[in-house]
Amino acid sequence: MKTVKRGKVQKYAFDARDKPCLRVKQGEVFRVETDDALSGLIADDSDRPLVHSMTGEHMARLMAAHPPLFNPVVGPIHVEGCEAGDVLAVHIDWIDPWRYGFSGILPGIGPLTDSLSRRDCAEPYVHVIEHLPGPSGHTRDGTAHYSDTLSWDLEPFIGTLATAPEREVFTSVLGQGSFGGNIDCRDIRPGHTVYLNSFNKGGLLYVGDVHGGQGDTEFTGIADETRATVQLSCTVIKRKRLPCVRIDKPDSIVALGINLPMEHAVLEATQNLMSWLEEDFGVPPKDLYVRMSCDPAFRIRTYQMVRAATLQNVVGAEYPKSRLFDALSGGPRKARTARRR
Repeated sequence: MKTVKRGKVQKYAFDARDKPCLRVKQGEVFRVETDDALSGLIADDSDRPLVHSMTGEHMARLMAAHPPLFNPVVGPIHVEGCEAGDVLAVHIDWIDPWRYGFSGILPGIGPLTDSLSRRDCAEPYVHVIEHLPGPSGHTRDGTAHYSDTLSWDLEPFIGTLATAPEREVFTSVLGQGSFGGNIDCRDIRPGHTVYLNSFNKGGLLYVGDVHGGQGDTEFTGIADETRATVQLSCTVIKRKRLPCVRIDKPDSIVALGINLPMEHAVLEATQNLMSWLEEDFGVPPKDLYVRMSCDPAFRIRTYQMVRAATLQNVVGAEYPKSRLFDALSGGPRKARTARRR
């Protein structure tokens, strides 16, 4: 199986001029080994790992660049048959987080960075989270050991998934748009398919910034950051353009909105969902518009709301597939998008 080993490729931008590090066929399964968002803040996976501080030499080196060398990604990955003007469908098989992850407080990042009433919430801090294997023997179904008295199930996802834009070059830490980017959407997880616009031959996919888990909004700007191994495959939907990223889950669909302020992101997500359900499921816009106000199954998911430089808010409008009925047959209707894969 084709695999990009950790450390072989480390990029900090989505740049169409980059030489592909991997070429795959549609449907071909491949693996990518990613680094953590702070490029090795935890240096090893021993029983007593070296953990760099938020203010030491390791961070000083990352901060010396402008923008900082945060969020390393692996790519680009060239997918055969994908052209500009297509949609790249990325299916995530599984994600194995590394033995350790970390969270904490990065100076200058987060809503309490200048707090006077909660000064300890503005001070640099690293919290190590150990990832314990689950029944499979892998961390993909394992446990996050936060402290001696608190653990939870790991819910790993890809924080940064993007295709290279056509002309502009965006940093992997701040780049966001209909091409994906650093959107920290925890529904970009195993068993789900993510739809991204392609602006170049081959799609030019970038992968990185895996999280072992994350709460809504990623409030401090740092979730459970970790290295990981990710198994993926890609297919192509020809001649289609999306308003923004879309995610096909087993039982629901999620349409994203990326904007500032939050209400604009919510509006974009709901309009993205309306377009999707009209085009691929045949739901009339007026019907869906009314449902959004009265159907409790319609939900808005807040994924990223981080106070950091130019990052925008990322939200998702989600609707269950069980609500998508063909009026003639009375049964669930399969999405046309899925048939075109």
